[in-house]
Amino acid sequence: MILVTGGSGFIGSHLLDALSAKGESVRALVRRPIALPKGAQPVTADLITGAGLYAALDGVDAVIHLAGVTKALKPAGYYEGNTTASDALARAAARAGARFLHVSSLAACGPSPGGKPLTEDAEPHPISHYGMSKLEGEKAVRSSLPSAVIVRPPVVYGPRETGVFQIFQGVSRGLVLRISGDHWFSMIYVHDLVAGLLAFLSRPDAAGGTYFLAHPDPVAWNTLDTTAARLMNKHPRVVTAPLGAAYAIGFLAETWAAIVRKPATISREKISEAACPAWVCDPSRAASQFGIKASTPLEGGLASTLAWYKEAGWLKY
Repeated sequence: MILVTGGSGFIGSHLLDALSAKGESVRALVRRPIALPKGAQPVTADLITGAGLYAALDGVDAVIHLAGVTKALKPAGYYEGNTTASDALARAAARAGARFLHVSSLAACGPSPGGKPLTEDAEPHPISHYGMSKLEGEKAVRSSLPSAVIVRPPVVYGPRETGVFQIFQGVSRGLVLRISGDHWFSMIYVHDLVAGLLAFLSRPDAAGGTYFLAHPDPVAWNTLDTTAARLMNKHPRVVTAPLGAAYAIGFLAETWAAIVRKPATISREKISEAACPAWVCDPSRAASQFGIKASTPLEGGLASTLAWYKEAGWLKY
C-alpha cells in the first residue's frame, strides 16, 4: 500500500493517475472529500496537528509526500505547510516503518551562483520563505527518517498546471511580460517527474539520498514564451519590465491579497526569485546511478501541454 499526500494538486493528480494505471494499492491523504482515480482510497488526516496520521499509515509500505504550500499570506504559512507538516508525517511514517519519498524543491537550494548548475552537494542558500521552509522540511524528514529519499524538482509544467500556465495565457491573449535581463532555469515535464518518482520508489539502493530531477537542458525565459507562441501560432507583444516596476507590481499584489485574504500568485519574494539570472540544477546523479532521467524535450512537452489546455478550454488559439 502506498500513501500519497497532495493528491488533489497538479503533480499529485498525475501521480495518482499513474499509480492507478499500474494497478497499485493507493491511499490518498485528503483533508476533504475529492474525486480520485479508480482504485485510490481516500483517507482523512491533518498533516499539521498529526490527527489521523497513524490510522492513515496503517498497512502502508511507502509514502510519497507531495503536499506543500507554494503561496501564503504570511511567512508562517510556508513553515506550517512545508516544515511542520513534513515533520509530523515523517515521524508517523518512521513509527509505522514505511519507506519515505519526500518531494522538495530546487528552491530549497536557491539560485545558481554564476549560472553554474547546482549539484546535490552544493551548500543550500534559499532566498525566500518558500525555499527556506522546504529546506527545513528536508531537515525534519532526514532527522526522523535517515533512509528517506529526497527529490528536488525545479519548475514543473504539464497538463493541469496553473502557474506557468499564466505565461501561456498571456501569449494566447497577445501579451508577454518579462523582467529585464537574461534568466535561465531548469524544467521538467510532469510525466517525467512522476515516472522518476515511481522509479525511485522501486530502488531500495537510493535510500538516504538526495536527488535533482530535471531535463538536462536549461531553458531561457524568452525561449519558453517564444516556443509557446510558435506552437500556438501567436505573435504576442513583448513588454520588458524594469526590476523596480516588477517589485511594485509584487507589492500591489500583496496588498490586494491582504485585503481579500487570499494568497497572491505574485509577490516581492516571487519577483526576487524570478529576477535571479539562473535557477539551474544538474540531474546527472539520478541518471548515472539509477538511469532515472527526464527525456521529454521542451517543444514536445509544451505541445502536449498546450493541446491539453486547449481541449480543456483553458486556452483559445
